[in-house]
Amino acid sequence: MSATAFVNNNAVSGVLYMAMELSLNKWCIAFGKGVKMRQVILESNDKLGLCAEIQKAKEKFGLPQDAKVVSCYEAGRDGFWIHRWLESCGIENIVIDSSSIKVDRKSRRAKTDRLDASRMLRQLVLHIRGEEKLQVARVPSEKEEDRRRIHRERERLVKERTGHTNRIKSLLNLFGIKFKNRGYKSWDTYLNNVKDWKDEPLPEDQKSELLREAKRLEMVESQIKELETLRLERIESSDEEVYKKVRQLKQLKGIGDIGSWVFIMEWFGWRKFNNRREVGAAAGLVGTPYDSGESQREQGITKAGNYRIRALATELAWAWLRYQPNSELSRWFIERFNQGKRSRRVGIIALARRLLIALWRYLETGQLPVGAELKAV
Repeated sequence: MSATAFVNNNAVSGVLYMAMELSLNKWCIAFGKGVKMRQVILESNDKLGLCAEIQKAKEKFGLPQDAKVVSCYEAGRDGFWIHRWLESCGIENIVIDSSSIKVDRKSRRAKTDRLDASRMLRQLVLHIRGEEKLQVARVPSEKEEDRRRIHRERERLVKERTGHTNRIKSLLNLFGIKFKNRGYKSWDTYLNNVKDWKDEPLPEDQKSELLREAKRLEMVESQIKELETLRLERIESSDEEVYKKVRQLKQLKGIGDIGSWVFIMEWFGWRKFNNRREVGAAAGLVGTPYDSGESQREQGITKAGNYRIRALATELAWAWLRYQPNSELSRWFIERFNQGKRSRRVGIIALARRLLIALWRYLETGQLPVGAELKAV
């Protein structure tokens, strides 16, 4: 059944449904009620145009001007500002995880913005009626979203620093120079004194390129230091609840300033969980079984949700084994997964999931993971 036919036959009357397919230069908007579907194309970010089209759609479908509007769009490059603006206009909106939208599994399928918008509209109606469930993104407040900028910018700068460092090493390697550490020398002094494989100074253009690369490296390093200073100041001095949680988490052995900050700002500081299953599932650290007929196998973890938390939890799991060897979690891992390298690599994911749950309980109730130790004051 086509998306248009579904909307015509099954949509609940009295409500205007709207699905938005967003791109860089245009918005494809699909409207539906219970009679037919209407699609329009707008310039991106045309808020006034969208408001006008909503009113036109209500007129076309015979709805009153104060009729309820339910909308959706996929999470992506535009972030959450459209969601906040729609809600400020009295429109009920949900942000959908794109992976939950069903698509045709044919190897070659038609794909256009209009088809995507109509498909999304169909699934929105099903979602509202409770017949199918879409994965809806949890939208942070503007303040909660802003708090994530410091560690995300630092993450990008660290990658940039690695790129500059590798470039300098590669340029020096062209002349048989193995760069390890320039000590306390400035880059000017180091490059003026360094000798190539013939025991001669570097050529002028090569040295100039290295100096420019070094200046970019120094700028990135200074910005990383600024962000780290700002982060430490907020951790130590702020009385906001979210920073208190950072201080609480970093008291545990094995968790440092950066790890505790990212865990709170990306995860525990604004997301609410009702039980341990939600914690593991939201991080994508749960299994994906395949059980059809006589075919049964495990496909690995789902890898859904926040990849930063998933990577950090795995890294923390290795650190936990080192710094919290007497904890119940570490003993469980050693007893069950210490048979070989492959077994440990599989088991560390299970430990990461259990560790996330233990940290959630610690932050919510103050209950220490069994056998865990706090840092000395």
